[in-house]
Amino acid sequence: MENRSSAINIPGAIIIAGALIAVAVIYVNKPASSPLVANVANSASATGPAVNLEPVTSDDHILGNPNAPLKIVEYSDPSCPFCKTFNTTMVDIMNSYGPGGKVAWVYRSYPLDTPDADGNVLHPNAGHESQAMECAAKLGGNDTFWKYEKILYETTPSVTGATPKGLDQNLLSGLARSVGLDQSAFDACLSSGQTKNQVTADFTSGVNAGVTGTPTSFFILDNSINPTAVDYVERALLQYKVSSDIISVSPDKRFVTVSGAMPKAFITGLIESLLNH
Repeated sequence: MENRSSAINIPGAIIIAGALIAVAVIYVNKPASSPLVANVANSASATGPAVNLEPVTSDDHILGNPNAPLKIVEYSDPSCPFCKTFNTTMVDIMNSYGPGGKVAWVYRSYPLDTPDADGNVLHPNAGHESQAMECAAKLGGNDTFWKYEKILYETTPSVTGATPKGLDQNLLSGLARSVGLDQSAFDACLSSGQTKNQVTADFTSGVNAGVTGTPTSFFILDNSINPTAVDYVERALLQYKVSSDIISVSPDKRFVTVSGAMPKAFITGLIESLLNH
């Protein structure tokens, strides 16, 4: 796993972890200039590094009950193919757990649009697309943010070999109109760059929390994580043949960190184990 820096002003490694559900294997997608290094768990130690995560506040984009006992804070990139896979998983999760108020989904931007040491940019439009989502929130509030997030993730191409340029950025305006926003106001917001600082703040908070790629999610409980959940994480490390930098419990037993688009079955099992007090 490549890690350029964890310093506040330098982007983390451009690493995207995803799950191939059919064989339950984690894959890491890296720039072509970086060798692929397998990092497989040799033990089932669930404890990871300390997590310096910004608390969830009313300024966050929250889907579901803001007072839910379990909050899933996801750092995501709208151009990332694995983020799109995980987005579908999270929609299913919220359809199951959201109505009962048990789980809330918190979205924070982590666009991988900064050049690496070789000058390569993984997702050149991700920052602009993240700003577009913030404009939707600024003009229409939290509900409109989630409508725009949904249509952006569902209808736009990922940056892959088949579609290396991703989304035509001129289409962002039409997506705003489709969710009921005033198109002229949206265009003015996006062209002015007035939401760039919010995206940068999200990214910086992710770096400080130890995020190195997308998607990365933090499962936060109001209370300490119970032994059942710790046991679940330890078994998952062996089942998925990954190390504690992919799935881990924070030393203070307040967070579970999950890097990559893990399968829905794993996410559901983790939620059930966390809520099993």
